[in-house]
Amino acid sequence: MGALSHLRVLDLSRVLAGPWAGQILADLGAEVIKVERPGNGDDTRAWGPPFLKDAYGESTGEAAYYLSANRNKQSVTIDFTKPQGQQLVRELAAKSDILIENFKVGGLEAYGLDYASLKVLNPELIYCSITGFGQTGPYAKRAGYDFMVQGLGGLMSLTGQPEGEEGAGPVKVGVALTDILTGLYSTVAILAALAHRQHDGGGQHIDMALLDVQVACLANQAMNYLTTGVAPQRLGNAHPNIVPYQDFPTADGDFILTVGNDSQFRKFAEVAGRPEWADDPRFATNTRRVANRSELVPLIRQATVFKTTAEWVTQLEAVGVPCGPINDLAQVFADPQVQARGLALQLPHALAGLVPQVASPIRLSETPVEYRNAPPLLGEHTRQVLEQVLGLKAGAVEALRQSGVV
Repeated sequence: MGALSHLRVLDLSRVLAGPWAGQILADLGAEVIKVERPGNGDDTRAWGPPFLKDAYGESTGEAAYYLSANRNKQSVTIDFTKPQGQQLVRELAAKSDILIENFKVGGLEAYGLDYASLKVLNPELIYCSITGFGQTGPYAKRAGYDFMVQGLGGLMSLTGQPEGEEGAGPVKVGVALTDILTGLYSTVAILAALAHRQHDGGGQHIDMALLDVQVACLANQAMNYLTTGVAPQRLGNAHPNIVPYQDFPTADGDFILTVGNDSQFRKFAEVAGRPEWADDPRFATNTRRVANRSELVPLIRQATVFKTTAEWVTQLEAVGVPCGPINDLAQVFADPQVQARGLALQLPHALAGLVPQVASPIRLSETPVEYRNAPPLLGEHTRQVLEQVLGLKAGAVEALRQSGVV
């Protein structure tokens, strides 16, 4: 049994941040009921190509994007713009522990599905709202998307080549990182609310915002600004506080060197055949290396091109200096460590036979993550959930289907 197998989650969210939180809870054993619009479902079902292919190489119509965040869930289609649909969702909420939604501020109030309304039915409900800018403030009514918030929240001012270099300019992160981090923070908040409910009783409303998460996750870069009043600038792949900590050219490509302390720098200098660097007053400490990065980095670049990436990795690993190659995703999933950790898996799928999945990184010794079922087809579990959770008879479910409510 999973650690959260005693919990039921009603997932009214779509796209990524909310579904990501729901998938984490589902992986940990929670029963997650995903409520989707009849006919269309989660927006990401159409966010392709690529689409999952069946055994004959034909498209199943299931977008890879959707498949990344909806494992272990049950899909129920309900049109809650209709009174009967609203009642179904209220009944499900009354029987749930957690509700996740990412509608605009006030968007569910018109349907009687906001926290204040559902709290009356279920005082123990933990209700997690995910929006771009939170429930308060001058931007609260605005829609918010990951890319926009990466820019507004400062991340893109730190990502990309430095001004004056070829290709300079702001660059977004290659995955929707703000959404992912918001999903993670939402999961933490939900678990904290569960702990509170267990000890003190009562649910609560969780107000999560993409912008809040993005600013919080600026971490050391935010503190670099707050402690100096000087906004950090783009450094490409270099680190603002550590040198050398970036990519360097090799005889057959590039590799990443991440020297974390002065001892590691001395070892690197020895492997590079430049032991004198470690005793040079300009480079002997990290503080001095940061101050003199414009002198040191070109010297390192001149040295690294004489060995292959594999040679650097092998020789530096032997002396405990962190480094690694720059892999594409084919190389990532072929990597022996990734394979040993089982980070790619397959689950049975109704249309494709099997669907690939990326494993959860959570490893619990007593209550391990469960991979119970593939991301569901649209409405795959509507009848099952309405009959088993709400106790509706088959005829009542069919009547709802005929009227377009489900």
